[in-house]
Amino acid sequence: MSWLNPASWFKKKPTADYDMSRDSRYNPRRYGLAPMGGPADYHYRVETDYYTDIEKARDLDRNNSIIGTCLDRSVANIVQSGFKLDPQTGSKRLDALLWEKFNRWATDASQCDIAGEFCFRDFEMHAQRSVTRDGDCVVLGLNTGHLQFIEGHSIQTDSTQEDTVLGVKKDQYGARVAYWIMQDDIDPQGRKEKAVPVPTLDEDGMRQVFHVYNPKRMSQTRGVSALAAIFESAGMLGDLQFAKLVQQQVAACFAILHQRPANGSNTALPVKNPGYGERSTETTPSGRRFLEGIVPGMEVFSDPGTKIEGFSPDTPSAGYFEQVKLILQTIGVNLGLPLCLVLMDGSETNFSGWRGAVDEARKGFRFHQDNLISRLHTPTYEWKVLQFLEDDDVKSILTDDAEQITNVFGHKWNAPRWSYIDPVGDGQGDEIRMKMTQTSRRRMHAEHGDEWEEIYSEQIDDHGDAIEKALERCTLINGKYPGAGIQWFHLLPLPMANGIQATVQDPKLLSLQAREQGATPDA
Repeated sequence: MSWLNPASWFKKKPTADYDMSRDSRYNPRRYGLAPMGGPADYHYRVETDYYTDIEKARDLDRNNSIIGTCLDRSVANIVQSGFKLDPQTGSKRLDALLWEKFNRWATDASQCDIAGEFCFRDFEMHAQRSVTRDGDCVVLGLNTGHLQFIEGHSIQTDSTQEDTVLGVKKDQYGARVAYWIMQDDIDPQGRKEKAVPVPTLDEDGMRQVFHVYNPKRMSQTRGVSALAAIFESAGMLGDLQFAKLVQQQVAACFAILHQRPANGSNTALPVKNPGYGERSTETTPSGRRFLEGIVPGMEVFSDPGTKIEGFSPDTPSAGYFEQVKLILQTIGVNLGLPLCLVLMDGSETNFSGWRGAVDEARKGFRFHQDNLISRLHTPTYEWKVLQFLEDDDVKSILTDDAEQITNVFGHKWNAPRWSYIDPVGDGQGDEIRMKMTQTSRRRMHAEHGDEWEEIYSEQIDDHGDAIEKALERCTLINGKYPGAGIQWFHLLPLPMANGIQATVQDPKLLSLQAREQGATPDA
């Protein structure tokens, strides 16, 4: 054979290029690629396709049986109860004041939203959902101190503009100079207003347009829906479910089949309405034919000499569930959700499998949290602090604590974390980290989305109030029963720290024992 001859090995010219460079039956030719390479904006160069795709993604969110709930679950895991602010200016008084002012503004819809409907957490939720579903959104910081939410379809021009990509004007270095905003008419049937350019930076050089998106390439100007890669899969899932429902309806039908003999004996009169479903006609080259529908409980009368056989469809078919599971996994992995979160069902795996899948999903959630912080939370806070600097209270602290303040805009956002999957094991892990000085209490609580200052302040307040109440009751009891010697810890036995033991004894008894032994109590 020729393959035994080493000389035949060199008849085929060796190549040093990549297989992906050659088209083949396993590597079909791809269309829509930049001929000599191009930026990410090349792939949505047709504006009508880009904005139509946004509406297609929104239609999936509205009408698909799984996409909308997956988006809900993804946003709920990323945003949860909201992000918590931690000012870090260097002055504790200024930190406390800025925290109070920002949170009062963020939780009051009338101060936060120009429409007076949403608080800052609502902006967080809708921004993250828009990034995943539509591709991006814009939040405007207005001179009135309010925010205005702009959906992706409104970021566009009404005519061709120079150096502008899908409503975003850029300079020669790629910096965003302005955003063209086309305000929607109040009437959904009305025409859109004329597009207006909004500068990215205000007069003070502070960003006032907060563009929230998740770029896949450095040269990408606008965001793209996360549903783009699974659009066909979502459609196939809908088709499979519809076909299966129809199949089950057919399987649930019962029918009475009447077969009439061809010899004419016992032949009944022709039935005008044979009992099928809706009847329609179809024209064929050989003439017209009748098409009979199928309905539950039908009664069929055959023509003489016609043989009728019943059927029983296999419902569900053997491969249906595996096919649906594969499609759901494909949809979930593109949205950062394992199958157990997509279905909200852990029967497909054990506890270890559930925990491993959820832990991997949380890595993706943290990425989206960081992206939301950098593109929405941080610029919003800095924009708002610039307004707070005009308040007299803030000016007074700036003067008094000037030496302590290192950065008036300094801050940190603590993203929400998730509850323990294994409370006992995870809690013991945090305890070990604390004992081994691998972390601080402040950092550990920040990992869980809490603030250590809030935790110890609440603990001190709660314990202090409880001890004061116990002391008041002790005074009443000891006054009513002299010599009882009741102490506050008799009424309020607070838990001791792990590893610490304490014995409670009566001071009068200790003094009496000491006198009997001829020693002072302190000896």
